[in-house]
Amino acid sequence: MSARSPTSLVNFDNSGMPLKFYKPTTPGRRHASTDAKQDVTKQSPEKSLLVPKKRSGGRNNTGRITVRHRGGGAHRAIRVVDFRQERYDVPATVMAIEYDPNRGARLALVRYPDGEKRYVLAPDGVGVGYTMTSFAKKGEIKVGNRMPLRDIPVGMNVHALEFSPGNGGAVVRGAGNAAQLLALDAGSAQVKLPSGEVRSFPEMCRATIGRVSNPDHNLIRLGKAGRKRHQGIRPSVRGKAMNPVDHPHGGGEGKHPIGLPYPKTPWGKHALGVKTRKKNKWSNRFIQARRKK
Repeated sequence: MSARSPTSLVNFDNSGMPLKFYKPTTPGRRHASTDAKQDVTKQSPEKSLLVPKKRSGGRNNTGRITVRHRGGGAHRAIRVVDFRQERYDVPATVMAIEYDPNRGARLALVRYPDGEKRYVLAPDGVGVGYTMTSFAKKGEIKVGNRMPLRDIPVGMNVHALEFSPGNGGAVVRGAGNAAQLLALDAGSAQVKLPSGEVRSFPEMCRATIGRVSNPDHNLIRLGKAGRKRHQGIRPSVRGKAMNPVDHPHGGGEGKHPIGLPYPKTPWGKHALGVKTRKKNKWSNRFIQARRKK
């Protein structure tokens, strides 16, 4: 007997990026969706920009599990992404848009006039043949160009912001994300982050104009537990299903509630809705307004 191959259906949502759906031939296929990768132009990665990815299984240097529910998963290679983009005032041409298994956003393979190739985060709307430039000072205001915050018009969407000048883009790098430049004042820039938090950055910190690519990444539904295992994430067991020796919520006959004044972690600390940020953290002075609840 020949196996039935489900016919894929492509559906476009409001933003125009297609998702792929399948015939419900199995319970896992019924509600699953995948990225159709219509914007990907190159299937195999650039070998010169790959490094092996070491997997720890959630263990630290002493062999103890410090992050639970990690292990297994598909083998991946790390794409070396240039978050600094320190080749100033040299235009780079996009050769290909590639899929990266380590992130939701797309990568743009760019080539400089001398032939050097690098990976950068692909802004939304950028395609093959597009030219992007990283400016040391003020330059052309165009999607994909990178320059200091003080040289970007107020109100623009930016991504891949630096926390300190020259350290490389560290925040607003997720698929479809963008921050908004609100104001420039006295050597600092007020930026509204995707979480709703308004934060102050030094005006010489650099950012890339535009939104990160692949905005529909958050619409993908895995559909089955196996796809979560492919990502290297193992199952999570409820505390109330354990024994008292294993979790503060454990024990009791039948399905009992937590039975404590507040939910706890396996180590007895407050859980579920508890603020984890330190009250006297050194960077609190940069936060102008906390993120929306």
